[in-house]
Amino acid sequence: MIPIDRPKLEGSIAVGDTRTRRIGFSEFGNPDGPTIVWLHGTPGARRQIPSEAREYAETRGFRLIGLDRPGVGSSTAHSYDAIVDFAADFQTVLNTLGVDKFSIIGLSGGGPYTLAVSHVLSDRIVSTAVIGGVAPVNGPDAVSGGAVDLAKHAVPLLNVAGRPIGKALSLALGFARPIADPAISLYGRLSPEADRELLSRPEFRAMFLDDLLHGGSRRMEAPFADLKLFVRDWGFRISDVQAKVHWWHGDADNIIPYEHGAHMVALLPDAELHSMPGQSHLSGLDHAIEILDTLLAAWD
Repeated sequence: MIPIDRPKLEGSIAVGDTRTRRIGFSEFGNPDGPTIVWLHGTPGARRQIPSEAREYAETRGFRLIGLDRPGVGSSTAHSYDAIVDFAADFQTVLNTLGVDKFSIIGLSGGGPYTLAVSHVLSDRIVSTAVIGGVAPVNGPDAVSGGAVDLAKHAVPLLNVAGRPIGKALSLALGFARPIADPAISLYGRLSPEADRELLSRPEFRAMFLDDLLHGGSRRMEAPFADLKLFVRDWGFRISDVQAKVHWWHGDADNIIPYEHGAHMVALLPDAELHSMPGQSHLSGLDHAIEILDTLLAAWD
């Protein structure tokens, strides 16, 4: 694996009413600069941040923070009633790290959480970006199709077996790290051309391996918790999000259809759709610098 920037600071923060749960974080760049929080996809963990974004945080002089969600990496497993509930834990993390104003990026499954935070913490948000984000598949804001729509049928199984499967995956990754690289290769071979090309590049393979081995080998229950929440009511309407949202989406996305991104942008009061022609689900990661510059422009 090629060298990749390690976090300057990494740990976990107590959250919840009794502070018995914890949320893991990784921090890159300049702690005195503007803060951008990066929310990983499903699956993923706190280090699912491209190497060029990690380096750019240092050279451009901003603070880049990756967060685990409950049930992955250094975070305690926990079941929210709705996605909007994540915002309270997010706020605790910000307060503990001494962050007042912030920008936020959500990749894929991190998209719904990004919108929830942008809605609940509207007085602290500076700018918001979503990359190939998940859309609701139930309720008044719902859209049909895509992988998450299929997950509706798996929820009864996930309610029973999600946590045991997650523990088994964690155990497998912890004792059989050599399977991680072949697993990424297999996913690449089954993906559209744009994602296959991205996963063949050493810097992106290094990022996914770094994240998988430092997050997934500890705990892998979060993806199943995410899927259960995606198909429920999110606890807020998309039209409630008043923040300016920049939405990147590939028009060849095989996981979250491009039409879902267009649907969400139409529902958001203030949003801009950045189309990526010929690009698929992971392609937005290759636009990390463009996305970061867009968010930082709002700080000016």
